[in-house]
Amino acid sequence: VQILLKLWRNGFSLDDGELRSYSDPTNAQFLESVKRGEIPVELQRLVHGGQVNLDMEDHQEQEYVKPRLRFKAFSGEGQKLGSLTPEIVSTPSSPEEEEKSILNAPVLIDDSMPATKIQIRLADGSRLIQRFNQTHRIKDIRDFIIQSRPAFATTDFVLVTTFPNKELTDESLTLREADILNTVILQQLK
Repeated sequence: VQILLKLWRNGFSLDDGELRSYSDPTNAQFLESVKRGEIPVELQRLVHGGQVNLDMEDHQEQEYVKPRLRFKAFSGEGQKLGSLTPEIVSTPSSPEEEEKSILNAPVLIDDSMPATKIQIRLADGSRLIQRFNQTHRIKDIRDFIIQSRPAFATTDFVLVTTFPNKELTDESLTLREADILNTVILQQLK
C-alpha cells in the first residue's frame, strides 16, 4: 500500500485526508514511530501486516489547505445474489430529480407491506422513479405514468422489461407476480 504523509505548519495529513494536529497524543505517537523508522500501528492495522510504502512531503512552510475531492470511479465488479432475473441499478442524474419524482408521486404506499422501487424510462427520454408496494399491479404503473405525464393519456403505449425484453401485456398481474421488483421498465409507443 502506498501512503503519502504530508507535513504542514499546523499538522499533518495522510494522502488527501483531514488535517491531524501535532498536539494530539495519538498523532504525536504516530509521528514518533515514523521518526524511528517504524511503521505506525495505525498503518499496520490498515494493511493487515502487508507492505507499506510511506512517502513524505514537507509543506511546513504552508498552512494546510483541504484538497479538492477528486472523482474516483469504482473499478471493481458486482455480483448479483438471489433472483434469476437481473436487476438493473442506475442512479438518477441528480438526487433532486429522484426526490422530486417521488414527492410528486400519486401512488399510495402501504408502509406495512413490502415495497419496491421501479424506474420507468419514458419514450420522450425522461425517467421516473417511484416506490410501489409489491402488490400494486402493472396497471398502477401505467396509471402513474399518465398521472405524472398527462401528455401520455391519449398516447397508445406498452410497458416492456429491459432484460430479457418482454412486453407486460397482462396488466392485472402484481409487480411480484410479474417478477419486476426493483427493475427498469421501458415505455414504448405503439
